Amino acid sequence: MFTHRNAARLWGIFFIIAFLAYGIGSGMIGSITSTPDFLTNVNANNATIIVGVILIALVHTFVNIGLPVLLMPILKPFHKNLTYGYLSFAIASTTVVVVSGIFLMLLIPLSSEYVNAGSAATDHFVTIGEILKMGGFYAYQIGMAIWGLGGLLFVSVLYKSKIVPRLFSVWGFIGYAVFFAGTIFELFGINVGVMLAIPGGLFEIALSLWLIFRGFNATALTSTEQTLVIA
Repeated sequence: MFTHRNAARLWGIFFIIAFLAYGIGSGMIGSITSTPDFLTNVNANNATIIVGVILIALVHTFVNIGLPVLLMPILKPFHKNLTYGYLSFAIASTTVVVVSGIFLMLLIPLSSEYVNAGSAATDHFVTIGEILKMGGFYAYQIGMAIWGLGGLLFVSVLYKSKIVPRLFSVWGFIGYAVFFAGTIFELFGINVGVMLAIPGGLFEIALSLWLIFRGFNATALTSTEQTLVIA
């Protein structure tokens, strides 16, 4: 039987997997694409790019959509519209992140053409490569902005439900609001996104650990179930 306790534990595990998948994947890709002669490096490290994109565009996407799906039966009785909104924003966010991965994958055929061309028209290849990298960057920031908005809906339901201590909900609301602002700043070229992501990131890690080891407030869940039966 799939209990609320199992859902809480699995949510926490899913989030940690998503966190690690994106962190490792983006690190693998960044170590190659951030060098001056990045197209040569991409061509020499195709497998690393592919594995990195799989982590950020497939593994990360699967578990990120799984997060609201796991909690939907639990959150929906407290506020159906906010719960569906959380799911919708999660799907939209991860879809845009997949697009960012596609931009990065396109560096592979471009790098092959760049190496084959030798010294001919290399500036054009580099320019196209920079555009693809920026396309991936912008898609990621937009995807994360959408994720931040979905997070605000998520913590709003958490606050209303009391299934976790309300301190988490308040912390999460502040964290996601600051995180959303950081993504917008990044779109305008103000490099504060990493710093402004810290409060929200710490909230998500703390909530994940809480749900893995403590789970939901059984009293709040039981109270809601009794209300639904009476209604």
